[in-house]
Amino acid sequence: MISKAPGRICLFGDHQDYLELPIIACAINRYITIKGTPNNTDTFVIKMPDLGEEERIRFRESDLIPTKGAHLKTALYVVQQYGCIPTQGYDITIQGDIPINAGLSSSSAMVVAWIQWLFTTFGCDPIITPEFIGQVAYEAEVVAQKAPGGKMDQYTSAIGDTIYLETDASSNYRKIACSLKGLIVGESGIAKNTVGVLGDIKGKSLEAIAFIEKATPSFDLATATLDDYYAYKAILPDELHPFFYAAIQNHLITQEAFFALSETEIDYKHLGALLNAHHDVLKNTLQITVPVIDAMITAALEAGAYGAKIVGSGGGGCICAIAPLEKQQDVINAIQNSGAKNAYTIQLSQGAHIL
Repeated sequence: MISKAPGRICLFGDHQDYLELPIIACAINRYITIKGTPNNTDTFVIKMPDLGEEERIRFRESDLIPTKGAHLKTALYVVQQYGCIPTQGYDITIQGDIPINAGLSSSSAMVVAWIQWLFTTFGCDPIITPEFIGQVAYEAEVVAQKAPGGKMDQYTSAIGDTIYLETDASSNYRKIACSLKGLIVGESGIAKNTVGVLGDIKGKSLEAIAFIEKATPSFDLATATLDDYYAYKAILPDELHPFFYAAIQNHLITQEAFFALSETEIDYKHLGALLNAHHDVLKNTLQITVPVIDAMITAALEAGAYGAKIVGSGGGGCICAIAPLEKQQDVINAIQNSGAKNAYTIQLSQGAHIL
């Protein structure tokens, strides 16, 4: 039995999920796989040959304490709260082809695949659904570890395809029945700084919203427009203006993108323009890019891509671009020649599943 979970691209809504605003993301055909063989002990012996690492975890609940950065151990603790009680140890192998620390959610895919493997192997009290796996993975990777992220990564990997996810407590989502073509990923080769960048922007964004809500209790970020930004920005300290603007503008772009993706036929030029508008906010307002990312984006657009943006929390990582099929190779070559570590086409993927 092999548990398999895909990576993801955030198309629209970067730095929105911790504000409980919706996102649009898609699962991609890069995966983490987990397989295990019983070893007749009380220990999971976990080998990660891609990293040259090995981890040993005793599965007794009293031995497990949620620990920041210890995704597998923390997930093992969390699943036991749902009646998933390991009864024997296994030799586990974790492998994958998702670039690590690059903004494509390799860690979330690993947690999703691990939780799916645990539930399938040992059972649990609730009915196992993709959204349940996504929620438990979110609890393990973010809530239990007090990490700064939201639930986009875990839900997208678990559910698959392209989803519009409400990231508030409801976790409502809609699958967008679109067939996106011409998707390209470019890897910068520079590790993203999730905790640093995400924590800093999250803190300042929430501070800005709190300022506004205190002064105007009726303010609702979910319905705010740029008119609200100009009406309320005087309330804020100057250093919080960019974070308030980005919260509103990115939400408006995401809403427009949802309608664009829901059309019977996608207008790729319009979709590309929305990607560019979103990237403009991430680059020039939130300032999360680095020079090589900027060069990759410029190269992709000059080679004929409809649009391109940084993917993930920022400070490095990847870009995604959408290009006409006849120009895909030109765009890939341009990205690679701009200083990227790698670039390649990708396709949409189903969510986590058992082989």
